[in-house]
Amino acid sequence: MAQYVVTGAAGFIGSQVAAALLKQGHEVLGVDNLSEAYDVRVKRHRLEALLPQAGFNLLQTDIANREVIGELTEYAPQPAAVINLAAIAGVRASTTDPWSYLSTNTLGTLNMLEYARRQEVPKFILASTSSLYGDDDSPAHSETDRTDRPLAPYAASKKGAEAFAYSYHHLYQLDVSVLRYFTVYGPAGRPDMSMFRFCQWIAEDRAVTITGDGEQSRGFTYVDDIAAGTILALKKVGYEVFNLGGHEVISINALVEMLEQILGKKARRVYIPSHPADVYSNVADVSKAQRQLGWQPRVGLREGVQNLVDWYFANREWAKDIVTD
Repeated sequence: MAQYVVTGAAGFIGSQVAAALLKQGHEVLGVDNLSEAYDVRVKRHRLEALLPQAGFNLLQTDIANREVIGELTEYAPQPAAVINLAAIAGVRASTTDPWSYLSTNTLGTLNMLEYARRQEVPKFILASTSSLYGDDDSPAHSETDRTDRPLAPYAASKKGAEAFAYSYHHLYQLDVSVLRYFTVYGPAGRPDMSMFRFCQWIAEDRAVTITGDGEQSRGFTYVDDIAAGTILALKKVGYEVFNLGGHEVISINALVEMLEQILGKKARRVYIPSHPADVYSNVADVSKAQRQLGWQPRVGLREGVQNLVDWYFANREWAKDIVTD
């Protein structure tokens, strides 16, 4: 079987992609610096499921450092693909520390592209974001929509990463799939995202803070379906951009109501003004991924939210203390 380099292997999507590749019998070199961009206990929890598995090795290093090119050359001289999922995410947080986003998301991607070029790696996958589409009031967003008006440094850093990826495809014929992820959720998800926060806040009788009027909509997709789509994108495409996610749309108020029903508790809602980096609607046109990759999400929203709640209560002893503010 093949060896794959998966950056961000302790991350939400990266850990699930690594697990899926291992299940297929492949070897995975996971790369992660275990940054404290959010509570690192969640990242260590994800790694606990990967580290005992045969075929998985972890290289704890920072892709933003240029030395990573030599490190990876030593540990993985000729992988089948680089799956670059390492990133600092979060729209609002990027407005307070844009430098870390530029460093990891843009410069880190450049370092991984240069490693792939030098080692003649045949395939490169870049995790990008639906945040590139901004708030143009015309969802569902397709891959041909304009992406030159990012509303926050996070989106700008990913736009830079996409530009570098295209240049390496053009100059060196590197085969690249760019995946613009929409709102992803599931067990052991990012604690700075609404699904984890709302689950914890309602379960622990904390106030549920909602920005705006709560009628803004998001298209959610379960993390296992996102991981499956990422692996399907390993096929040879030249250079293509694919939307992944956002197939089941719900308003934030309706999401809170669903969690109330599953948890059997009412939420204490507190509404605050919207942030200028927020978008009102974030919905994907995924027809291209369905047509060219054969991708089809399988886990419905109600089932996926139930899985998240079940995971939370199974890990409540420490998950209740995860920083979500």
